[in-house]
Amino acid sequence: MLRGIIFILISSFLLLSCGVKRPVVTSTVPYPQENKPEVQVVKQRTYDLPLEFRKVLKKRSADLAYPDLVYKFYESKGFQPVLVPRFLPHNQLDILLGYLSNAGKHGLDTGLFAPGQIRNLLNKMGKANIDTVVENHRNLSALEIAVASSLINYSITLQFGIVVPEKVYPLYSTLTAMPDSSSILKVFEIRDLKNYLDSIQPKDRLYLALQKSLSMMQGTTEPDSLQTLLVNLERLRWKNRPAQDKFVSVNIPNFSLDVISKGKSVLHMKVCVGEPEGWQTPQLGSMIHSVQVNPVWNIPQSIARDETSQEAARDRYYLANSNIKVYHKGKLITHTESIDWASVDVSEYTFQQQPGSENALGKIKFLFQNESSVYLHDTPVKSAFRKEIRAVSHGCVRVEKPLELTYVLFGKGEQFDQIKKAMQRGYPAAKFIALPEQVPIILGYYTAWLDDKGKLRFSKDIYGLDQLLYEAMMKINAGNIAALIHQI
Repeated sequence: MLRGIIFILISSFLLLSCGVKRPVVTSTVPYPQENKPEVQVVKQRTYDLPLEFRKVLKKRSADLAYPDLVYKFYESKGFQPVLVPRFLPHNQLDILLGYLSNAGKHGLDTGLFAPGQIRNLLNKMGKANIDTVVENHRNLSALEIAVASSLINYSITLQFGIVVPEKVYPLYSTLTAMPDSSSILKVFEIRDLKNYLDSIQPKDRLYLALQKSLSMMQGTTEPDSLQTLLVNLERLRWKNRPAQDKFVSVNIPNFSLDVISKGKSVLHMKVCVGEPEGWQTPQLGSMIHSVQVNPVWNIPQSIARDETSQEAARDRYYLANSNIKVYHKGKLITHTESIDWASVDVSEYTFQQQPGSENALGKIKFLFQNESSVYLHDTPVKSAFRKEIRAVSHGCVRVEKPLELTYVLFGKGEQFDQIKKAMQRGYPAAKFIALPEQVPIILGYYTAWLDDKGKLRFSKDIYGLDQLLYEAMMKINAGNIAALIHQI
């Protein structure tokens, strides 16, 4: 009933707006001096909704996520309300308020979307007086802008997240989509709010499992457990997954690799990732373009300085026994055992481990472009895969089943047979072979995941990235742990 009254009032306001001046109101005022004729003082009132709308919009621009874009949209509409007249007659604003008030189901504070402000403005409109047209125009304008702001913020948050990962993580180079003008202005095209709000609910199985777990939280829940759910829900809102049906996915804290095809894992294996102190494996996305069979390892300068040269200083034959060639200013050194590695400037030398059984990269490495110079590779040290915590590398990802991964990437045929024979050859030689079709790869960081039976599992936060993300989220989330639990 109240919504019907408000709609009638809004319809009246809209009819009165249109920039049209209302009838002139006149009054007679007696001339103060005796025997002077009466004169008429004319007072003219105009009912200009666009004028009031523009004033309110400018005043509230600081509260809008995309003020310039929203202003231009309403400017194109003659500064007239669009959403409230469309949604109010069918009680769709009540539907919107329901979704906004249940943002805690996504691990988000409802304060981000200001449902209370919309309720208050609706109540004001319910008490509207047709005699105070200017005030009612202002309330209608404020309600329209509040609905637009909340709808944009909720829509963008569920589809893109509330933080920008590049601003949180120093080692993040995954292409992650951000909202553009079309995704923002799309909210003004909505006709059925429920259908739209249901459509932007993330459908990922892990997301739904996290939501279910969150719904069972109690006020006595350990903060760390809630934090794990919140940060992983946020990560799953980021648009950084490959669009292709087939891709390689590495979950760093779970020490695992999966080849995903049409939404299902067709190959799963253990991996080893970078050590937490100084050698963290970065989060990144790229395309695997080729492999190097029986690879050459160009030893990074930091490893050469801190490890290789020190081993050589302790054992004068270490370099020769490890099949490592050394170059000084581009020239090959034939007798590395004659150099006093404890006293030379190691930065003047380059170290290159040749193919063979001692090569740290094993029999094959999988190459993809990235700023961190990391790749997937085999390893001669298989014992590391028996460890529970496999953060043992210098940043690259060691794979448990290199030949199986090669088969999935290349498929059955001549190229795979060639690679298999080369890996088994007694006197190997390095060779690059391009994939018939490049395959996306993403190195991600999820401390919650689903096992093969669909059960929710949790991993140790080996790099402390959960805490970094949680702190960034709490700066944006309008509440705190207690408030979020109360809303769930």
